[in-house]
Order: sequence, then structure tokens, then C-alpha cells
Amino acid sequence: MLSSPWDAAKDMESAAALAKELGNWNEVSDFYRRASELYMECGRPQPASDALVKAARALEDTIPDAAVQLYNEASAILEEDGKEQMTFDLYCAASSVYVKLEKYSAAATSLLQLGLAADKCNATNSQCKAYLGAIIMYLYAHDFKQAEKCYNDCSQVDAFLRSDQNRCASKLLSAYTEGDIEEIKRLAQSSTVSNLDHVVIKLARKLPTGDVSALKTDAAVEEEEPLDENDLT
Repeated sequence: MLSSPWDAAKDMESAAALAKELGNWNEVSDFYRRASELYMECGRPQPASDALVKAARALEDTIPDAAVQLYNEASAILEEDGKEQMTFDLYCAASSVYVKLEKYSAAATSLLQLGLAADKCNATNSQCKAYLGAIIMYLYAHDFKQAEKCYNDCSQVDAFLRSDQNRCASKLLSAYTEGDIEEIKRLAQSSTVSNLDHVVIKLARKLPTGDVSALKTDAAVEEEEPLDENDLT
């Protein structure tokens, strides 16, 4: 008698677990992917997503790029099923892997995806925390322009505009343009930042990462009008 897709999926998960023990990482991915497909055939998106998450966790240290892809695919399955709330941890996990790879821009994108998922299920607090986290990622990468753009884009969302996280981001960006290192460090220790994901907190505590006095000079140049006619030298 042919086994049902459900039984076959369970067998694939067992094979994946064995491949993991043996360190056959490509097989781990293949078996869990096949299990996920079989669960979907049964109309069971939750275990289908779980199988991809198991694969992602197994590959985080050995094939991190594949792990991120698996986290994103697992999130996509849940979102299609209207279970956005269950993707938050997965986007955080993907962001964390990107940080290990020093791909801070990609890590910020993962947090922005979390923000979008949170928006769909009215999880305002998670949304605002994700947006502040993304801005901190850009600042850590010393990409001030992108941090500013991210702040302006996120501020189009009314919930973020009125939040503590928005106020914190606004003060951080001001401290950068003013070249105020002490204020940047003080904000990084604030309770608003302390309530973010632990990976973001760790990076925030290392701010500023580059020369903020250059930003101050740029801001001053933009503000000042040339005074050539008064130059008497």
C-alpha cells in the first residue's frame, strides 16, 4: 500500500534528521524541502513551514545563505495562510544570520519585512520595534543616508510616527547630524532600545561605528550660504 503524503513527509523529516547527524548539509536541505512540499500536498501549511525552519536552523552555521532563504520561504508560506504573527521570529532569525554575515542592509530588509507582516495583523508594537531596528542596522553599517531614508519611509506609517521608537530614531539621527557621540551612546542605552531584539541591542551598543564629525561638517556646509563677497583676504 502506498503511504500517504503525510507519512511520506514524516519519513523525509526523519531522513533529514539523520543527514544532519551525519553532517550531510545539502541532503538536510533537500529532505526538509521535500517534506515541506508533501505537507503542502496535504493542505497543511503550518508543518510545511516548520520543516523549512528546521532546515534553516540546521544550516545557519554551515550554509548561512541557504538558511536565510529557507527562513524567508517558511515566512512566505505562513503569510499566504494569513498567519503573519507567526513570521516575526523567522524574520528576526533571518536578520540575525545576515548580521553574522555582516550583511547589515539585508538584515535591515528582514526587519522591514517583519514590520510589514506586523502591519497586516495590527501588531503595532512589533512593527515600530522592527522599524527602529532597521534604522539602527543602517547606522551600524554607517550608511546615514539610508538610515534617514528608512526613517522617512517608515514615518509615513501613522502608528510609527506617534511611537516612542520614532522619537528615539529621530533623536538618534539628530545626534548623528550634530556629531554628538555622547548623545548617540546615551540613546543606545535607552529603555526603548533595550526592548528591541537582542541582535539589534548588541549593535546599537556599539554605535557610532564611524566618524560622525564628517556628517556634522556635511550638515554645516548644506546650511551655510557662501560668504565670498565678504571675504576681505
